Amino acid sequence: MSGKRYPHRSSPRQEENARLAAAKKAEGAKLQEKRAVERLARASLADHKRLRKAAKAAHVAAMTAEAESRNAELDELYAEIDGLLAATLTVDDYVDLDQLRSEATHPPFDQAELETPLVPPSTEPPPPAEPTLELPAPPNPLLRLVGAGKRHERQVTAARSAYKRALDAYRKAIAEWELRKMEAAEGRRRAEDKRQQQLQAARTSYAEACNRRELEAEEHNRAVEALKANLGYGVPEAVQEYVGIVLSNSVYPDHFPVGHEYEFIPASAELRLRAVVPSPDVLPTMKGYKYIKKDDEIRATALSQRAQKDRYSEAVHQVALRTLHEVFEADRRGIIQTIALQVGTECPHPATGQTSFILFVAVAADRDSYMALDLSAVVPAATLEHLGASVSKNPFALTEASGKGVRSW
Repeated sequence: MSGKRYPHRSSPRQEENARLAAAKKAEGAKLQEKRAVERLARASLADHKRLRKAAKAAHVAAMTAEAESRNAELDELYAEIDGLLAATLTVDDYVDLDQLRSEATHPPFDQAELETPLVPPSTEPPPPAEPTLELPAPPNPLLRLVGAGKRHERQVTAARSAYKRALDAYRKAIAEWELRKMEAAEGRRRAEDKRQQQLQAARTSYAEACNRRELEAEEHNRAVEALKANLGYGVPEAVQEYVGIVLSNSVYPDHFPVGHEYEFIPASAELRLRAVVPSPDVLPTMKGYKYIKKDDEIRATALSQRAQKDRYSEAVHQVALRTLHEVFEADRRGIIQTIALQVGTECPHPATGQTSFILFVAVAADRDSYMALDLSAVVPAATLEHLGASVSKNPFALTEASGKGVRSW
């Protein structure tokens, strides 16, 4: 059986670094082009020709850098797909269930402003001091003979009247001031009562939320302990739950997601597992990008059908080996002795047009034999042949696998 390896390809991390560097270079080139165009717009007639040439060169550099950036993104995408198996070999797939235990964490009380008592209201300045009666000095006795006495009496009467008016106004102002003070104090008391009620309600709500989080954490931890105990006894539901946790931890590229269906058969210690990969049309069809100077455009060059077919088939084969590896490695107790695995896609069937599961790989593997393999040095197609798998001759064309390894569940 033919297979393809990619020893010449760089790692996904290197591809990501290359993509980031290319994107930065493209951004810098665009900025240089913008500045060149701005300089050209401000240039005098004498400088116009020189700057126009510089602007054109900056544009070519920007377009070339953009093509390089797109190629770097494409290289990173292909490196992720080509490295599906390698990506899991450096990771311990065992899940320590104790690490799943939860501890309730509580946010700070979010209405701390209610804990500060209200500042007493500022009082208006008190009215002026109480008026005093100031009577005119009595006239000289000698002046009384010429009528000064009557004038003095009139002045006294006027002073007393003015004093009475001022005293009445003062008393009225004092009464109004006292009333305002009382109303302000009453308003503050009502506002303070309201603050304390709101504070108590907020504290009660916060305490209830904290209590809910504590109860949820306790319930979650009880479920973890139950899962640990049941897994130790090989309870089928616990084994399936653990397998689900393991497979959910298996991170595939966003552009190549893989789903799983599984069932543990305790009588035979076998896990029946199905991995559903994306259909072939999710893979890019571009080989790369190139800037065509004479047409001033970036063009994509198509990837050959053979290259698309090989990459998709290789990805399917890698998913099969990766899935077996992750489950067996994670099951340190050795509860699962064999895995009956199917790998395929769900899409409209070429023969019926109806969406169905199209099988690409069917393989059964036992724990001891599989864990003895050195997956870092294998050709996936050859490994599947070694395991006696039934493998589609052309997954890219949605050709189904057939043979002795295929069995219905």
